[in-house]
Amino acid sequence: MRGDGVRVLVVGAGIAGLAAARTLRNWGAAVELIERQPAPPREGTGIYLLGNAVRALDILGLGADVAGRAVRIRRQRTSDHRGRLLFEVDVDDLWGGVGHCLAMPRADLHRVLLAAVDDVPVRWGQSPQSVSLDGDGDGVTVTTGAVRARYDLVLAADGVHSTVRQLVFGSDTVRPVGQHARRFVVPGGDQAATWSVLLGAGSAFLTIPIGDRQVYCYCDGPADDPRSLRELLAGYAEPVPALLDALDAHGGEGTVQAGPVEEVVLDTWSHGAMLLVGDAAHATSPNMAQGAAMALEDAIVLAESLTAANTIPNALAAYERRRRPRTEWVRAQTQRRDRARNLHPVIRSAVLRRLGRRILHSNYRPLREQPCEGRLQPHHATCATPHRLEESP
Repeated sequence: MRGDGVRVLVVGAGIAGLAAARTLRNWGAAVELIERQPAPPREGTGIYLLGNAVRALDILGLGADVAGRAVRIRRQRTSDHRGRLLFEVDVDDLWGGVGHCLAMPRADLHRVLLAAVDDVPVRWGQSPQSVSLDGDGDGVTVTTGAVRARYDLVLAADGVHSTVRQLVFGSDTVRPVGQHARRFVVPGGDQAATWSVLLGAGSAFLTIPIGDRQVYCYCDGPADDPRSLRELLAGYAEPVPALLDALDAHGGEGTVQAGPVEEVVLDTWSHGAMLLVGDAAHATSPNMAQGAAMALEDAIVLAESLTAANTIPNALAAYERRRRPRTEWVRAQTQRRDRARNLHPVIRSAVLRRLGRRILHSNYRPLREQPCEGRLQPHHATCATPHRLEESP
C-alpha cells in the first residue's frame, strides 16, 4: 500500500511521535502533529541511547546528526553503594555490529528529530478533546479545540498518561512499579565515557556524561519515600556527595524532575484506524534504557507494515504481531531487574560479581536482532544495511 493521499494525525511530538511522523511522511502520507506542551523543550535531563536505538536512528537517516551532539559511551560499570566494583562491561563488545552507545541531553535529541520533520505542521499546546472511530473502522474523527477533522489513521504517541488511550480505551492501564525516580543534570563529575551505577539497599544512583562537562544523574528509591536525596543516599561513595553538592549549588532539589516509575500494559494497541505507539502502548521501567529504542523501532516497523499491507487495519494488526514479542521481552527483563532490587544487598552483590556480565549480555542479546525486514529505505538505507553500522568484530 502507498501512503499517497493518506491523512495521518500524530498525537504527541516526543521521540515516538516525531520518529513516526518522519517515517510516515517518507511513506507518502500527509502528516499533522499536535502536542500538549506549548513549545519544544529548551532544556531537560539526559538520555542514554543503546546500540539498537542508534541503529534505528541510522535507519531514519539521523544517526550522524545525533552522534555529532552526543558522547560515545564505551563502558558500563556497576558497583555497590560504597563504590566497590561488582562488574564492568565493554559496550562496544556488547553492541558490536549494531551501533555505538551514545549519551546526550534529551532536548538535543528532540531538536534533531524535530528538524527532521520541519515540513510537517505542528500545533503546539493542543490535545484531543474527543476521538470518534468510524463505524466501518476506516477513519477517525478528532476534535481539538475548535478544530474537528477526519483522518485515515491516528497515532497516539502521547506518552505514559496518554489522552488518546484514555478517550478510546476508557480505562487506566498504567501500573506503578513501586519506585520513585529523580533526574537532574549538573556540571562536573567523572567525565570518563562510562555509564556508572551504584546500588544501595532499595536505591540506586546512576551517572552518565552527556557532553559540555555536564553529567546526567538518575536516582530511584521506594515509592512514597519522603526522604530527601541526601537522606536517601546517605553513605553513598563519591561521586554522589560531590554531585549532590553541585545540585545544591545549581538550584537544589527544586530543579529535580521527580515522579513515580510506571509501566503500561494493554491487550491490544489498536482500535479501528487508531494505534498507540511508544510509551503510550508499552512503557516500562527505565532500567533497560529501552524507551527511546522501542519508540524509534515502532516508527520503522509501522512504516514497513503499512507498505506491505493492502489496508490500514491489516497493517496495524501485522505491526502489533511483529512488535509485541520484542516489547514484551523488554518488559520481562525490566521486571526481573526490579525484582532483583529486592534481594538482600549482600546476596545481590555476590550474584552480580559472579554473573553480572553474563546476565547483561543475556538481557540484550535478542535486541541485537533487526526489528524490521528491510522494506523501509529512507535515504537509501535499508533496515538490513543501515548506512554507518560497523561490522561485527
